[in-house]
Amino acid sequence: MSGPLQGIRILEIGHFVAAPFAARVLGDLGAEVIKIEPPGGDPVRQWGASVGGHGPWWSVHGRNKQCMTVNLKHPKAKKIVLDLAATSDVLLENFRPGHLDRFGLDEVTLRTAKPDLVITRISGYGQTGPGRDRAAFGVIGEAVGGLRYLTDHAPGVADLPPVRTGISLGDSVAGLYAVIGIMSALWRRDSEKSSASGKGAHIDVALTEAVLSLLEGVLPEYGTLGKIRQPTGGGIATTAPTNAYRTKSGRWVLIAANSDPLFERLCTMMALPELLEDSRFASNQARVAHTQALDAVIQNWTSQFDLAEVEHMLAEYDIPSSRIFDAADCAADEQFRARGMVQEITDPLLGKTLHPGVVPRFEENDAPIRWTGPAIGAQTDEILLGMVGFSEDKIAALRKEGVV
Repeated sequence: MSGPLQGIRILEIGHFVAAPFAARVLGDLGAEVIKIEPPGGDPVRQWGASVGGHGPWWSVHGRNKQCMTVNLKHPKAKKIVLDLAATSDVLLENFRPGHLDRFGLDEVTLRTAKPDLVITRISGYGQTGPGRDRAAFGVIGEAVGGLRYLTDHAPGVADLPPVRTGISLGDSVAGLYAVIGIMSALWRRDSEKSSASGKGAHIDVALTEAVLSLLEGVLPEYGTLGKIRQPTGGGIATTAPTNAYRTKSGRWVLIAANSDPLFERLCTMMALPELLEDSRFASNQARVAHTQALDAVIQNWTSQFDLAEVEHMLAEYDIPSSRIFDAADCAADEQFRARGMVQEITDPLLGKTLHPGVVPRFEENDAPIRWTGPAIGAQTDEILLGMVGFSEDKIAALRKEGVV
């Protein structure tokens, strides 16, 4: 074990993305994570591409976790969960509100097992309110939270569905908020223990609210001016030029020359000094008003060169820019490699593969990827023997009854 959260035990009863993502972050930082899965495993194990029946996504999603199987629907499962909760600091789940209550794992019962337990719940709409029982996934959170409306082309440009971000962003953001809540609750609990009596906490994270909290000035702009922020495609509504431009080789390069000095350097680099005398581009406000015309000029310039040529010139003039990275670019990037953000590892289920590193970094030489996502129920016996104190005979009986 290593990392700043060494000594903290997380009991994860999550599935799909949000809670498991939060638990993975905590595990990356050194927490001991015990993941309870149904006998068939977390459905995410089967998502995406597969190698020998094992999904590469799971390699990261389940890393640094100890996995055990428990059939929560079986009456005897309740005692196992409560015994584990009694030795844990945090219980983390992302079922619909009230789902665990039906298994006898309501908050009162959990606190009987561990009074200062930090109970963290992630759900679509939160634990209260008229929408609490509605079904939701990350994409629903992105829609209700206003993000899906903004991740689209500008009005009138395309008649296609609003574009999603390409990952389960709503789930991941909610997971990060859960991590923040957990760390805050543990800090308060331990601070109070030093002075009085520590107490647990109940943390309520909604996917919809997590996404809405990201939207910068969208609400105050509407509340003050009645203005609904519109999608802008690859650009930004408040500054220009900032957009992606296609190069001769067909690859995209993002150029962010969105200040007067940067714009001047861009014009010099493109050998178009006359743009500096054009009243349409004389200030950021003017450039924003004439973004379409300015983007057309820059697009005409980038289309004359291959991606590598454009990148070289932009770097030479120190203009914020980058190709639009795909997975291969990320894997080969020397900055990611130098900082350990792309790591080559061996997964027993997959063979050699790549993992993203840990964010945030605490120590230069820390190696927090202790193991990859294990097989279904890989540590069931170990956990029941060592943490719950069951005998091998009792575990065998539970397995025969379908409890584990």
